[in-house]
Amino acid sequence: MIASSPPPVPGARRGPMLAVLLTGQIMATMDGSIVSVTAQTMREGLHTSGAAIQLIVSGYLLTSGVLLVTCARIGDIVGHRRAFLLGLGWFTAASLLCGLAPDATVLVLARIAQAVGAALLTPQIFSLIHLHWDGVARRKAIGLYSMVLAVGVALGQVIGGLVAGADLFGLSWRPVFLINVPIGVLLLAIGPRVLLRSHARDTRTDEQARLDPVGVALLTVAMTALIAPLVFGPAHDWPFWTWISLVSGAVLLLAFARHETAARHPLLNLAVLRPKGVKPGLAACWIIGGCYTAFLLTLTLHLQSALGRSPLQAGLTFVPYTLGFGMLSLSWNHYPHRLRRFLPIAGPIAFATGAALLVLLHRGHWHSLGAVPLLFLAGAGHAAGYSPLIAQVTSLVESRLASAVSALNSTGPLLAGVTSVAGLGSLYFTAPSSADGLLRVVGAMTALLAAGTACATRAVLARSTVDTTERHEVRLPEPPVSTAQPQESP
Repeated sequence: MIASSPPPVPGARRGPMLAVLLTGQIMATMDGSIVSVTAQTMREGLHTSGAAIQLIVSGYLLTSGVLLVTCARIGDIVGHRRAFLLGLGWFTAASLLCGLAPDATVLVLARIAQAVGAALLTPQIFSLIHLHWDGVARRKAIGLYSMVLAVGVALGQVIGGLVAGADLFGLSWRPVFLINVPIGVLLLAIGPRVLLRSHARDTRTDEQARLDPVGVALLTVAMTALIAPLVFGPAHDWPFWTWISLVSGAVLLLAFARHETAARHPLLNLAVLRPKGVKPGLAACWIIGGCYTAFLLTLTLHLQSALGRSPLQAGLTFVPYTLGFGMLSLSWNHYPHRLRRFLPIAGPIAFATGAALLVLLHRGHWHSLGAVPLLFLAGAGHAAGYSPLIAQVTSLVESRLASAVSALNSTGPLLAGVTSVAGLGSLYFTAPSSADGLLRVVGAMTALLAAGTACATRAVLARSTVDTTERHEVRLPEPPVSTAQPQESP
């Protein structure tokens, strides 16, 4: 079923409201990558072990991945606007605690708290866009949202590289967290004034919404069992417990899906997957997001370990990729309809082509000028494969299922990312050289992106079928309105 039109944001409110939402998204996205670049600086500053640093880096990812679906549902219960502001406040306070942490133990706990705030605020962003924008305005908002996802990762790389190479104000690694505090306080001051209240959604989107405790328990254990081995397994050479955990997680995830079909108040309403084109569309978005995560990690490692680039230089290398992603995300909505339809199919192909040529031509001797157009092409392909497709998916979903599509849009790419890092990262680390490892990764990416192209094609064809059906839908003629005057009774 095509989504019913949500109450649109008044024109004067669109800019400020979207600015607040997307700035919150940048903060959360940036913190997922910024710590990876500054990990060595933290280890030296805290005089701690590599295991503690791994918890600092991976605990954020694990916690947010486990909680995203539940927190998306909380938005239905307390209201997406309120949940966003609560998550933002929590994230800001936890960022301050991270920046002031006296030792590694406090920092690990503060990072987990920070991830809770991120898990609460990020699903509400996509839900609010889905609820309060429609038509062309929604497509533009989603284009900006997509651009911010890439900009946040790139900013994390660049700012992390700056902090790693400069002892700013004598604070060592701490500015990577403290930078969130003034931004968060400013958003908390502005947010209540500009985030839209709509009459039927002043406090919540569903007056009957409840949190299903059985669903929460099943999903929490299942996601923990799936993500934990993917995060920690590669560093420990995949011990036996990781395989038991993965199998258990898959079984529990199936049990969760079966429970949701019968639950009175489902945590994740699986009706979101019924419209034709939604499942293959989401799958394509997840695949391309997972490939990006692995490409970013392995190319960054190659630049630093094999080619001797500094963390800042490695971070700046991805600026052309981000520019390609950003420009396509902002411009695709202005393309003719016929071209827009086929962007999701061409996108993964362009991404694979740019990445493959980059590695084949530059893995041994990096030529910056020659790498720029290929990185730009890969970034533009990534955007073409994601932005138009996720806009299409949301157009097929009813407004009452906004939190469900937001949960899938947040959790799917994260799970795909940790899976690709574990799988493709293993290909990289087990290769005889960094260059060979990068070549292996791009070969596997090409195969995955071919599967993503197939999924995108199915989604586009399904949408075309829906459009054709709607245009040719047979409607019975309405009975003619009689203009005869009623006769008076004798």
